[in-house]
Amino acid sequence: MNYRPIMKRIFPIVFVACYLTAGSSSANSQETVKIGVSAPLTGINASNGKDLENGVRLAIEEANGQHVKVAGREVHFELESVDDQSDPRIGVQVAQKLVDEGVVAVVGYYNSGVALPAAPIFAKAGIPLIDPAATNPAITRLGGKNVFRIIATDAQNSGNAGKYAVTVTKAKRIAVMDDRTAFGQGAVDEFKKAVEAAGGQIVATEFTNDKAVEFNAQLTNIKGANADLLFYGGGDNQAALITKRMKQLGMRTQFVGSGGIADSIFIQVAGNAAEGAMAWEYGRPVESLPEGRAFAAKFKKRFGNEPLTYSPFAYDCAWVAINAMKQANSSKPETFMSALRTMQYKGITGQIAFDSNGDLKNPTSTLYQVKAGKWVPVTTIGE
Repeated sequence: MNYRPIMKRIFPIVFVACYLTAGSSSANSQETVKIGVSAPLTGINASNGKDLENGVRLAIEEANGQHVKVAGREVHFELESVDDQSDPRIGVQVAQKLVDEGVVAVVGYYNSGVALPAAPIFAKAGIPLIDPAATNPAITRLGGKNVFRIIATDAQNSGNAGKYAVTVTKAKRIAVMDDRTAFGQGAVDEFKKAVEAAGGQIVATEFTNDKAVEFNAQLTNIKGANADLLFYGGGDNQAALITKRMKQLGMRTQFVGSGGIADSIFIQVAGNAAEGAMAWEYGRPVESLPEGRAFAAKFKKRFGNEPLTYSPFAYDCAWVAINAMKQANSSKPETFMSALRTMQYKGITGQIAFDSNGDLKNPTSTLYQVKAGKWVPVTTIGE
């Protein structure tokens, strides 16, 4: 019997089967790990939300390009984003969606008011929440022990602002205004505490809401109180509109903003009225840090625009999670959570380590002022 024709037919089949088996084995050796992001991807805060999301996206793309291994197995990271719309109710809904999608860590939030009701959902699921932007001090004190914040809190940032206004700026008659969000109100509360502790005087307290575009009544009251400094707690777009209106009213009051205001959006919206405005931001100027300029360049190359305030922090959040998995030799949240608690990581925003509450150890704040149409660092506190 001639076996050669039969063997000619069988050999290709065997070869293909072996090839497919090898390919399947290779694919099975790679683990897929999802990292979630919750941010406002639509609405008035969409620019900052996309900035935050893109910081995480850039870190994940780099990790995949480096073929990161956890416990000897290559990991492919996937980004799972949800739009919380800066709405606490929607934030809770999409937080559960991230849990259901099987994320092992979440980077969020932009809004403190969304973080506060959503964080307990991740605590119940045993998933770490790594915070790049939400600064209300209460976020890390909800009892879940799963929140890790890599940015200064309102107590630290706005506290520095209040003390500085009295002791360095020498403001005698200080006004405050906020947008009634958990962030804005929290920032102003901490600022007021610091002003009063330093012996300063608050002569006017005003508020608006985070969707308002007209501030004539509040600013008229502040002007009438003869305030020499106005501290505003709220978003960049509104801060710019307030600054424009102040100029239109002929006010000489020094504008000082809370975190998240010293960005290109403020400059664009405020126009010429931006000149001389001040804002306190979290951390040191990114461009002054060893990897800061490189980050800004690769961010612009990848996304076509300059990074805003929070993308560097979001980028570091993602890498903190990835490095915790590597350190713990596991992508299971219940295992690498302990590595987060003892994390020592040198990020592009500075040295990252957490205290017993999950807040950043040794946080810094930087005061910026608009000069010749650009935000320029004035001083950094906490170095």
